[in-house]
Amino acid sequence: MEENKEIAALFHLIDDPDNEVYDTVSDKIISFGKAIIPNLEGLWENTVNETIQERIEALIHKLHFRDLTSDFINWRDGSCELLQGALLTAQYHYPEMQPLQALQEIEKMRRNIWLELNNYLTPLEQINVLTSILYNYYKQKGVEIAYNQPEDFLITKTLEIKKGNAISNGIIYLILCELLDIPVKAINVPRQFILAYFDQKFDFLNPDEQSTAKIIFYIDPLNGQIYSHKDVETYFKRISVPPTAYFFKQMDNKRIIQFLLEELSKCFDNDKNRYKKEELLTLVKLLGE
Repeated sequence: MEENKEIAALFHLIDDPDNEVYDTVSDKIISFGKAIIPNLEGLWENTVNETIQERIEALIHKLHFRDLTSDFINWRDGSCELLQGALLTAQYHYPEMQPLQALQEIEKMRRNIWLELNNYLTPLEQINVLTSILYNYYKQKGVEIAYNQPEDFLITKTLEIKKGNAISNGIIYLILCELLDIPVKAINVPRQFILAYFDQKFDFLNPDEQSTAKIIFYIDPLNGQIYSHKDVETYFKRISVPPTAYFFKQMDNKRIIQFLLEELSKCFDNDKNRYKKEELLTLVKLLGE
């Protein structure tokens, strides 16, 4: 954006010690939109005062977050594609990221799996093909959820370094299944992110009360391990929770992204970053409206 007298005057007031003045200046700068970010970055580079640099960084973050909020609203009211929702979540942490590499990687995976599939494979054989290519050929690794590692939740980083937790690996698994018309869905099993292979006769457009009878088997996206109904029943006994129908109901894409945002927000539960937690939870609420 071409710098004029108004922008120069606003930039001069960024270091004003009066919070009321700074809030007014901040709101005015943000009203210019993302076009003013290069100007702010130029100001940051020519500033040695750390306090002013922090204020500039906060302004840039607010500008990115305002646009991201708008993108999430459009996603919520539009296609709700899982891949797009996961990319928007990654954009919160990496606002300048370009999604092309992630999209290309997903397409390569999809194609390699598709070449190995045919109409005569059983559900278990289909999943063995997908799992083998994802975890053995592409060497995708699973790590336990760690709230000091926000990168593990983000699909772009997970694809780049071939390492993610059950949620990010699970979202990649679900995206591939969706692209390949394999009826695998995430379900609401407590304290886990578990996938289920549903009977293909099940009508996803008109789901009634679902039960385990419609699920053929379960998949742990951390490593692709298959679980039986008995394994899941044993898990419910171990955590002393009765296995009601709710836990076996499919999660739609909107709920999956809400869950991803909720879990990512836990990475910022400290004094320095609590505003990030609040922003992410704001997005969660937004998707529920």
